[in-house]
Amino acid sequence: MVNELNGNAPAPQELETFLSHDDKKTEKVVQKYNMAKDPEAAEFDPFTERKLENPTSNMDTLTHLLKASLGTGILAMPKAFKCAGLVSGIFFTMLVALICTHCAYILIKCAHVLYKKTRKTNMTFPEVGQAALENGPESLRRWGNAFRIFILVSLFLTYFGTCSVYTVIVAKNILQVVAYHMGEKEENVEIRIFIIALLLPLIFMAWIRNLKYLAPVSMIANVFMGLGLGITFYYLVGTGELQTDKIQSMLFKSPYEWPEFFSLSIFAMEAIGVVMPLENAMKTPRSMLGTCGVLNKGMSGVTLVYILLGFLGYLRYGEGVADSITLNLENSEPAAQVVKISIAVAVYCTYGLQFYVCVEIMWNSIKDKFTKRPDLADYIMRTIMVTASVSLAVAVPTIAPFMGVIGAFCFSILGLIAPAFIEVITYWDIGFGPCKFIIWKNVIVLIFGLFALVFGTKDAVKAIISEYSK
Repeated sequence: MVNELNGNAPAPQELETFLSHDDKKTEKVVQKYNMAKDPEAAEFDPFTERKLENPTSNMDTLTHLLKASLGTGILAMPKAFKCAGLVSGIFFTMLVALICTHCAYILIKCAHVLYKKTRKTNMTFPEVGQAALENGPESLRRWGNAFRIFILVSLFLTYFGTCSVYTVIVAKNILQVVAYHMGEKEENVEIRIFIIALLLPLIFMAWIRNLKYLAPVSMIANVFMGLGLGITFYYLVGTGELQTDKIQSMLFKSPYEWPEFFSLSIFAMEAIGVVMPLENAMKTPRSMLGTCGVLNKGMSGVTLVYILLGFLGYLRYGEGVADSITLNLENSEPAAQVVKISIAVAVYCTYGLQFYVCVEIMWNSIKDKFTKRPDLADYIMRTIMVTASVSLAVAVPTIAPFMGVIGAFCFSILGLIAPAFIEVITYWDIGFGPCKFIIWKNVIVLIFGLFALVFGTKDAVKAIISEYSK
């Protein structure tokens, strides 16, 4: 028997012996790489078979995607530009956006191939990883479940911790405004009181069980984030002079400062955890992909906003730009207070979308034990998880630096390295394209992911040391 080499045309089959001369003329010879389209042509269509009670439209999905990507990390983009320079910052932001979007794209693309291989209509991120290995090379199939558990635990830790950090961010923004009107210094007001006060509102937010009904909440979040960013842009260009006299020294920065730029921008833009839940809830999942698909449209808009805020923020405040651009705004001015309240409301409304990832993971793990009254069990589980998230924030209000370490580790692996690995395994028996293009492309993504992992973790550890050395 002739062993079939990856990327070459398959060896002749015995069935060809029985074909007539006319049949052989009409037979189509398909190279193995072109079989990447074969799953799409199979009789089983996962998208028509998928049954959803409340599917989301393309606009709903775009709204969620914008909210997931336009998080509080955008406020650190002027600091990121400070580390790269005005010109380098523009190109580096586009590079980061391209790689992050591409990794989300190939995750969805591989899921669509694996749907047909496994005859499933939807999958979570961990299930995509498991299916890729179990349908890949023989030597890797026994690791499928272990890979699924690794992705599952990493996603849960990252997003559960993120929800706790969001609670602290909302409380801190409200505290700053309240403390000013009380005539007190921020450090003299107990932030834990504000965190505890958020418990009930967050529970009500978590009780929204369907992404279809979370879409209006995400829209509200986008409106308030847009209001906050709009006023911030006004401060940048309308209340003072841009430092154009120092522009020569601001165009480029030393390569030694670039790693911090990549750390800040990658973890600001990354939203790999919500990609598959959004795709699974769509009425037309194929619309997520394509040159003008939902994913590319959303990330293009996000990238533009990131570049504008980073560029103008650094050009306005120069080397004096703070870790978060809102810290450069005068707290005594009403407009600056509106910015803080707007961002607090936007982050609160985002909590439900981020929390959805944790709920999906937890519910899939326990739902088989609560078949009699699943709805009641679901609400109780959500309430307990929100209470745990808020309790963690109350116990450690300075949790953000610690989550930075987990985020640097998990987002680098989940958002960059894992999708590249999944694509290679998924296309193992389909082919890697001319000159093994898929292999070389993913080697570059892997190097970039390892770079983000090392330097992101280093910066997060430095943040912990800085926080607790005060």
